[in-house]
Amino acid sequence: MGRFDGQVVWVTGGGSGIGLACAVEWVKQGAKVAVSGRRVEKLQDAVEAVKAAGGEALAIACDVNDEQACRDAVEEIVAKWGKLDVVLANAGFAVAGYAMKLEPADYRRQFETNVFGLIHTVYAALPELEKTKGRVGLVGSVASFIAPPKMSAYAATKAAVRALGESWSQDLAKYGISVTVLCPGYVASEIQQVNNSGEHNPEAPNPEHPLMVAADVAARDILSAMHKRKLIVPITGHGGVIVWMQRHWPWAIRQALKRM
Repeated sequence: MGRFDGQVVWVTGGGSGIGLACAVEWVKQGAKVAVSGRRVEKLQDAVEAVKAAGGEALAIACDVNDEQACRDAVEEIVAKWGKLDVVLANAGFAVAGYAMKLEPADYRRQFETNVFGLIHTVYAALPELEKTKGRVGLVGSVASFIAPPKMSAYAATKAAVRALGESWSQDLAKYGISVTVLCPGYVASEIQQVNNSGEHNPEAPNPEHPLMVAADVAARDILSAMHKRKLIVPITGHGGVIVWMQRHWPWAIRQALKRM
């Protein structure tokens, strides 16, 4: 038996990368999965991948910046499968650039998707999750613990995600809803092909990092953490090392960032 047998899962940003890998892993563990995102063609590919893994899937066009679209997505899921047990708020992108090269509008755009889009997702799902004593997964980043050069906007949003998760976990516990903040390090995805306006360019370079971890490996760790209803979990081995060093040897992290 799978750890998520009979459960219904909603994954935002489910058309590629971590979101897609998690969707495939969830059906392997017995769940039915709805994947949402803005790129409809990617969602259809994701549905085929989920079905190939032996599960049921639903594609929903949804921009998390649209609060009503998130509520509509939940209604569509419940209309099809009758409930919602798990939501993984994964949709997001990274604004990159040195502080002197960015504008306030860049930070605002980053917060709209990575923070308010996540809030829209969770609040749309809460009424159904209360019924099922469900699980919320928030995709943060090790950048919520350290803030590398050129990543001030992104790191700020992921720090906000971590704070939201820690507070929500206490607020929602009495309703039987758990919150898990998942903090990946370098995971294979399309994030480097998305520009500062949130637009994906498949022709853009997507260089691999020496520490890069396959998305399916990260997905297994994510599902394990959510199944156990853990609170804040570094994902990937190097992510765990970075978080540990930031807690115990912050001076070493600062020196490393200076060299960057």
